[in-house]
Amino acid sequence: MERRRVVITGLGAVTPIGHSAPESWRSARAGVCGVGPITQYDSAGQKVHLAAEVKNWDPAAALPGADWRHMSRYAQFGMAAAREAVADSGLDLTAEDRTRCGVILSSGIGGIGVTEREQARCLEKGFDRVNPYYIPMVIANMGAGLIAIAFGLQGMCTCPVTACAGGTNAVGDAFRHIRDGYAEVMLCGGAESAVTPLAMGGFTTMRALHVGDDPDRASVPFDARRNGFVMGEGAGVLVLEEYEHALARGARVYAEVTGYGVTCDAHHITAPAPHGEGGARAMAQALADAGGVAPARVGYINAHGTSTVLNDAGETEAVKTVFGDHAHRLAVSSTKSMTGHMLGAAGAVEAIFTALALRDGFLPPTVHYREPDPACDLDYVPNEGRAAAVEYALSNSLGFGGHNACILLKRWEDR
Repeated sequence: MERRRVVITGLGAVTPIGHSAPESWRSARAGVCGVGPITQYDSAGQKVHLAAEVKNWDPAAALPGADWRHMSRYAQFGMAAAREAVADSGLDLTAEDRTRCGVILSSGIGGIGVTEREQARCLEKGFDRVNPYYIPMVIANMGAGLIAIAFGLQGMCTCPVTACAGGTNAVGDAFRHIRDGYAEVMLCGGAESAVTPLAMGGFTTMRALHVGDDPDRASVPFDARRNGFVMGEGAGVLVLEEYEHALARGARVYAEVTGYGVTCDAHHITAPAPHGEGGARAMAQALADAGGVAPARVGYINAHGTSTVLNDAGETEAVKTVFGDHAHRLAVSSTKSMTGHMLGAAGAVEAIFTALALRDGFLPPTVHYREPDPACDLDYVPNEGRAAAVEYALSNSLGFGGHNACILLKRWEDR
């Protein structure tokens, strides 16, 4: 079967550091941190008081009509990002064969905030008084479904629910779907909104979240003082397009997707496999999937980099396993130091940042990095971004349940 080329032609994002892809990228380049005190509910009675929230979100301003009233917050983010990505791509979807256009949008948790509100309401008034929109608002696949309905996309529409790896799985799966001849256009990415009392409590009791109150020392990937991630929220959506299709309409291209690796640790429900073995296999698979790209041609990795002790050390080991001596010559940064951990949206937003890093020749920093850890001894682009011409870049996502996903992007060169 012919392996077709796949390019990125549209980007959209709603993040803790911006309400659009360009705004979020400007903030990431500048090292702006989106971590701050929780405002969506009173967190005084809980251990965790910080999160990376989407600030000043007004769905009525971001979305047309009144349908947003029946969307949960994660779906609102996803829809806004999708609308931006489609507009950015310049696609006229009314002129497309929409049976050859699809959606893959991840969400790890879906509308958990709606569940919490409806549970409280029903305990007071009875469960037969539940909001009739409750189920469509809470299920994790509805973000993808709503986007398909809004744009009339009748091809594949699905929702990878692979925890923290979901956004990267969505981009990788969409890449393969186009590459292997099943579609010309795919909207892909992830959306999440889990800054809620129940979700935050759940991650707190499993000792996954940072519990301090200093935003500058909360999300500190690869730092010796890291001790838990900061919950983030938002969405990222990319338009992937078959190269000849994009060329025929004169589309602008951000980057080319060239490889995808996906593995499972099959080890533990939350802890990574020893030495980052599963993540290493995913990275190696992505290089092989791109036709055997030599590790030395990779200049940048947007790391999963959660700011947890086990993840950051294991991911560092995985990079060394795959890249050998070259590991100390490439740059590795974690934009979660600025956005927090956006769960099912993380990989999508990080794919956007990776594509823009290739386009601009600029690597975003790992902010608030202070104390080196002997177990994390690579170049993490500390505190300030830097100019760098990079040919290939990887974006990693490593999720609870042992899910590992990695995509390989190439700087755009029309050849």
